Amino acid sequence: MEGMRLPPFQALLDEHRDVVYRFLVASLGRHDAEDCFQETFISAMRAYPKLKDDSNLRGWLLTIAHRKAIDAHRARARRAVPVEEVPERAGEDDVSLNGEPELWRAVRDLPPKQRAAVLHRYLNDLAYVDIGTVMGCSEEAARRSVHEGLKKLRLVWAG
Repeated sequence: MEGMRLPPFQALLDEHRDVVYRFLVASLGRHDAEDCFQETFISAMRAYPKLKDDSNLRGWLLTIAHRKAIDAHRARARRAVPVEEVPERAGEDDVSLNGEPELWRAVRDLPPKQRAAVLHRYLNDLAYVDIGTVMGCSEEAARRSVHEGLKKLRLVWAG
């Protein structure tokens, strides 16, 4: 594709860093989001020169972030360590995102597909077709994941 001109990588980073970071914090919590954010942009930087389509760079970055978040959730499950005392209140991880820490904790507890779909829909304001693209599923599957995630959140949040 001769006519395609990608912006400098730094411009891509500057334009999309906030949306990627918000998604990762909401999905993982602030501590894991930091590492995952770096991994996302390192992966993107490596793949960027070979990119063939510049029509949806935001979606491309969110796809990478989505996959990194899934990897981080899997790694977290493998490294869970019992502790003698559980703190009564979570740390700064949950202070962000509109002052509703319990809601965001409940979102992070959703199954992975539902969590990602809800976050992409309500945090990143993506259309269902774009959620499907980012998550590698159909628009209908994305819509279903959002619906099921919201249904679970209503049970937890209202209960």
